[in-house]
Amino acid sequence: MQIENPVLKGFNPDPSIVRVDDTYYIATSTFEWFPGVQIHESKDLVNWRLITHPLSTRTLLDMKGNKDSAGIWAPDLSYADGKFWLVYTDVKVTEGAFKDMTNYLTTAESIEGPWSDPIKLNGVGFDASLFHDDNGKKYLVQMEWDHREYRHPFNGIKLTEYSVEQQRLLPETAKIIYKGTDVKLVEGPHIYKLFGYYYLFCAEGGTVYTHQEVVARSAELFGSYETQPGDVFLTAFDSPDGELQKCGHGSLVDTPSGEWYFAHLTGRPWHRETESIRDPRGWCTLGRETAIQKVEWNEEKWPYIVGGKQGSRFVEAPKGCTETKYAPTYPETDHFDSAALNINFSTLRVPFDERMGSLTEKPGNLRLFGKGSLTNEHEQSLVARRWQSFYFDAQTAVAYSPYTFQQMAGLVNYYNTGHWSMIHVTWNEINGRVIEVTQNDRGVLTSFLKDKAVKVPEHAEYVHFKAKVRKETYTYAYSFDGEQWTDIDVTLDAAILSDDYVVQSYGGFFTGAFVGMANVDYSGYELPADFDYFTYKELDK
Repeated sequence: MQIENPVLKGFNPDPSIVRVDDTYYIATSTFEWFPGVQIHESKDLVNWRLITHPLSTRTLLDMKGNKDSAGIWAPDLSYADGKFWLVYTDVKVTEGAFKDMTNYLTTAESIEGPWSDPIKLNGVGFDASLFHDDNGKKYLVQMEWDHREYRHPFNGIKLTEYSVEQQRLLPETAKIIYKGTDVKLVEGPHIYKLFGYYYLFCAEGGTVYTHQEVVARSAELFGSYETQPGDVFLTAFDSPDGELQKCGHGSLVDTPSGEWYFAHLTGRPWHRETESIRDPRGWCTLGRETAIQKVEWNEEKWPYIVGGKQGSRFVEAPKGCTETKYAPTYPETDHFDSAALNINFSTLRVPFDERMGSLTEKPGNLRLFGKGSLTNEHEQSLVARRWQSFYFDAQTAVAYSPYTFQQMAGLVNYYNTGHWSMIHVTWNEINGRVIEVTQNDRGVLTSFLKDKAVKVPEHAEYVHFKAKVRKETYTYAYSFDGEQWTDIDVTLDAAILSDDYVVQSYGGFFTGAFVGMANVDYSGYELPADFDYFTYKELDK
């Protein structure tokens, strides 16, 4: 058996991996998407399935008003004392000198929950993780943010003891234990006690093509820490030809038989024929994903990546494990016959509840009530799922009767409030109910059809929409019966929905492309739209 990377495709960054008995779990970042934190499970490190989102209530997570790419950064999942411990950061400010954030802790006896009410920890810095020492003490390890313009903002890795009895950190114990290397931007820390040392794994270089993972160790928990000599532990910076790029930020896990693996962040860029693979390095429309590498230890007990520091697409699976395959976690076509959204759907900032929509008001339909525009950072009526393939078709049908151009409902491809496109039913003064295609590119809106928007026939209750994503570009089509389709003569650049494009104009660039259904009614009348089905079908190249 081989592990084929990435193991978690499409927007699953900052993996925190843990093993409990014979089962592995990975928690990944979700940023402004709700519910918060994705958790996948596996028995063999090869096959994975999405099983739960711990932060599924407003009590555990309130992101209304959060900026793009704020929200849940780098959760940490651990297991000790018979329960799971989840540390997570809710970031409120992404741009400028400050990073306002709050770190929380929640616990559960089962990975499925229920999860306890959150304990507020601190706001010192993001990427916090919990280290359980073998003497029973616990410590929060995190990067520390420094707003002072004359200092580097990544001030180093800070360690603070946590009191289980008092349910709070003990700030008087806090100490910077590691400043990182000259690459800077040290973050994503995890501590492991092995071979008589405390090993500190950290990400550096920023979560772009310069990303890397470094290792340091110390005989004492509070240091001093020595950086691993020689070459860096993991990076693809000097391997631009590799399929896996941006390799870094991750965590370590052992197998029941004593082997070691490292789950880490990666990206898979594509390039236009006219572009160099070195500059620009490429466009990661699937966002940052999760890969797994095998780790061994040299004679001095320093770790190294088997197959090379750049990471490998195919990796030897653990010895002696039995392959465990899972059924898909979603139907190719969702007819909305369930009382809850399927686990692959997400909403922005706030949960799907009766204020946003209903799965029961019109049986067999997802009803969405019109909310703010797709540039709104407080409340949107949007239900979407990750792009997880470079080639796929997505399709839906919507029943909608708008009476103003301020109302629009349809199929959307979305990165953030400044970067999205949508084919939708709306209204204009010429033909009444019409079909339009719009795109928001760096906050600049373009309506492609304008006064030539397609008139919707009176007899058509539902209008069917299709998005055809073909790696570098994507297009839209419509149908009035679900059988005869008309392509819209507009070809959209998929790169606009990538981290690499967004970072050129905005500092919050940490998610990935989504496709889904949206209902905008910024007139404030909350006109409902009924979606009959949603299809997501991945294609061969």
